[in-house]
Amino acid sequence: MTEQRSPIWHPFTQHAISPDSIHVDRAAGAYLFARNIKNNVPKGERRIIDAISSWWVISHGHCHPHITRAVQEQAARLDQVIFAGFTHEPAENLANRLIDATGNAFDHIFFSDSGATSIEVALKMAIGYWSHIGKPRQKIIAFEDGYHGDTFGSMSTGGRAVYNKLYEPYLFEVEHIPVPIAGNEAIALERLETFLNDNKDNVAAFVFEPLLLGAGGMKIYSPDTLKTMVDMCRAHDVLLIADEVMTGFGRTGTMFACEQANFMPDIMCLSKGLTGGFLPMGATLCTDAIYKAFYHKDRAKMFFHSSSFMGNALSCAAANASLDIWDKEPVMQRIDEIAKSHAHAACNFSKRKDIVNIRQKGTMFALDVAMDKGSGYLSQVQPILYDLFLSRNILLRPLGNSVYILPPYCITQQDLDEIYDSINFALDRLEYERCKRTV
Repeated sequence: MTEQRSPIWHPFTQHAISPDSIHVDRAAGAYLFARNIKNNVPKGERRIIDAISSWWVISHGHCHPHITRAVQEQAARLDQVIFAGFTHEPAENLANRLIDATGNAFDHIFFSDSGATSIEVALKMAIGYWSHIGKPRQKIIAFEDGYHGDTFGSMSTGGRAVYNKLYEPYLFEVEHIPVPIAGNEAIALERLETFLNDNKDNVAAFVFEPLLLGAGGMKIYSPDTLKTMVDMCRAHDVLLIADEVMTGFGRTGTMFACEQANFMPDIMCLSKGLTGGFLPMGATLCTDAIYKAFYHKDRAKMFFHSSSFMGNALSCAAANASLDIWDKEPVMQRIDEIAKSHAHAACNFSKRKDIVNIRQKGTMFALDVAMDKGSGYLSQVQPILYDLFLSRNILLRPLGNSVYILPPYCITQQDLDEIYDSINFALDRLEYERCKRTV
């Protein structure tokens, strides 16, 4: 009898060469509990350390009891209601708390259902703003290696790469400037200044991941450089769109990455950690000036964007509960402890000759496996590393030859040590196989 394969088409998965997906039955804290199946026969439960917060979303740990209770209680009262012309207490509370969390830098919040849609909303806000005030602008600036999602607007702002190469003819034009990583600051600043001067009064917005680029390879740049770019854009009245989808809610060591550069943008995009990773949600925060550009007795000037589940009551309840945890538990202390552990690990990994570009920002730690050829997202070493990590029951999903850790804040030092050990194990195995081939 032929085994029936799942009909599910999984994201970022080449099913022709990938093994069957791991079936997870439950999760708690920093752990996933999967079906341990051998020869199609269940063999008990397999515990896997979630070292990447399930694609960077889980903040306080899986199934945190406070968030779980809040969602259960909300589900008994209100699940979902159309958000056009209706509202509810969880959404109103969340909006006010997010504005407070950003130091009242924003006046309005538009809820959506993902990070990519929060970017789409931000772009439409920025373009619409300039049009409605009678000064239309067409140009958008973003980073070459940026990643902002997989919808067409967010793909357009993302760097041109394997993620979106097939769809490049359909993407709108964006000026992509170099990422100002250490040693590359002058080139990036010069490119930005030149483009701003050559396109006076025609640049609508600068879209950026502050301080840390995620899917583009966990690239880090300094707060001082970001602040310089911000000041240059503001001198030309360019709107600033900060993509804090991944960097927000403590990932870089502060609540929001922009804080480290001592500024707040005109528009901020949030998702992932917004609900503690419990439910999907996006939010786009903006200033009153942007909101007022759409505030008109002419109905044709309203903001035309919606999705069915925006402002979902359950997601709002989860987000409010996550903010409760920030208020009541020592979350920032946990973040600092992870950062210190990563810094210590960086010293140890620096002794290896088979890795380069060790970097750390807040709870993110990354290193690149030294490659003679084939680096980048499609590097042949990626699936090898992924399988080696899973063989040790560690979920790490390298970006090509870049291995990174981005754990839930509840992770223990023992778990972190297991993760570091698994990286050393995988690197040793790679070196062993490399030596075998040269003998």
